Amino acid sequence: MSMIIYHTTWNLVYIYGVNWEWYKSYGAYLWQQSICWTFILLSGFCFSLGKRHLKNGLIVFGSGALVTAVTLIAMPENRVVFGVLTCIGSATLLLTFTEKFWKNIPAEIGIIVTFVLFLLTKNINYGYLGLGGIRFIELPSQWYSNYFTTFIGLPFGGFYSTDYFSFVPWFFLFLCGFYLYGIWNKYDFLYRKYMRKNIKVFSFLGRHSLIIYLLHQPVIYGIQELIF
Repeated sequence: MSMIIYHTTWNLVYIYGVNWEWYKSYGAYLWQQSICWTFILLSGFCFSLGKRHLKNGLIVFGSGALVTAVTLIAMPENRVVFGVLTCIGSATLLLTFTEKFWKNIPAEIGIIVTFVLFLLTKNINYGYLGLGGIRFIELPSQWYSNYFTTFIGLPFGGFYSTDYFSFVPWFFLFLCGFYLYGIWNKYDFLYRKYMRKNIKVFSFLGRHSLIIYLLHQPVIYGIQELIF
């Protein structure tokens, strides 16, 4: 719901020109980040709940490619290149083929290490490794050179996307979710108490989350076009 409200207001501000200064403030940035973090963390958490990882990864990655193609054709000024679905699909595919490696690491250690790596690489898009504004390592500018490096997390000059989620740092947050499930499942009383309950609303949203994500923006945009 938070994501839907955020995208509704994004359309109002950046497409329909509604003047809402707060939406461009640090508070709005924190709102946007809370949605991103939760979305990717839960995606990693749910990895172990699924069975057809390769198929699921390909579907999500393909959905990301579809979003890119549609936005490039229909609204190139607001194009989505390497968006969140591409990132999650890529993370799912890589984890599918390397799951045994990550499972060899105790979940309690894995979640700490991957979260630290996520924080250290959070600003890789801006040319450095560090914590917040503290720069530990400046990365060579020549590394930021093409679409492949942009996919990894090193965007070339002039690259633009309204929804850019590079593989690094977000794969590390995806892994945090993977290890969070490992910890949750380890303490079986929590698993039995919460994970096995069939709450119909949540079950429906979980089973149709990709469809909801793909359709919510076109529906919102269509309604706003009728209004404005």
